[in-house]
Amino acid sequence: MEIVILTGAGISAESGLGTFRDKGGLWAQYDLREVATPEGFARNPGLVHDFYNARRANMRAARPNAAHRALVRLARDWPRDGHGGLTLITQNVDDLHERAGSPDVIHMHGELGRALCAACGARWDAPDEMHPLDPCPACGARATRPDVVWFGEIPYHMERIGAALRRCGLFVAIGTSGQVYPAAGFVAEARAAGADTLELNLERSQTSHLFDRVETGKAGRIVPAFVDRLLQAG
Repeated sequence: MEIVILTGAGISAESGLGTFRDKGGLWAQYDLREVATPEGFARNPGLVHDFYNARRANMRAARPNAAHRALVRLARDWPRDGHGGLTLITQNVDDLHERAGSPDVIHMHGELGRALCAACGARWDAPDEMHPLDPCPACGARATRPDVVWFGEIPYHMERIGAALRRCGLFVAIGTSGQVYPAAGFVAEARAAGADTLELNLERSQTSHLFDRVETGKAGRIVPAFVDRLLQAG
């Protein structure tokens, strides 16, 4: 059986990274229209870079938690025959899955640790701090930005994600709010393909009613327990 797992901000909350909904958190201190849209970047690139520099520093100070490590174990131990395997998709722009040891993570919203040239499309590892006048190492244009998907932009790897959803036997959403599309629609795509569906979340989300089963609790507790059950049954 092929498994598709989607993770959201909730899986990284116990590592010290805030979610969109945290009161007083980093996101709450900014107007998202100003720091997470192409229009906001065009108006004030310095503000946007300051915001993502702070998020990058927060990410690099964080450490993977038990939920991240459990998914590494699942990827390692789940049978990989002709009809099995694990596809890990994340809405998160942090690198905690990779630092925990997960291979081949699909970052549908980009990565904080990467930079993008808006002029030529080149990508490279981002420095700790980025600034509006930084030149692109490929073309020299002063049009560098974080390689993250902003509101109004098309998420990355959608063809690959769609193919995985169509062939999976189990779809699991972990720590997602169910508010951001297209990811919020993945459960419906998986169900249409005949997959079993499970939500693991701190609390029920706006899309909980679409899942076959819902389990609530901290990710660091319920994700390892889910992996244990799956591998024992597997």
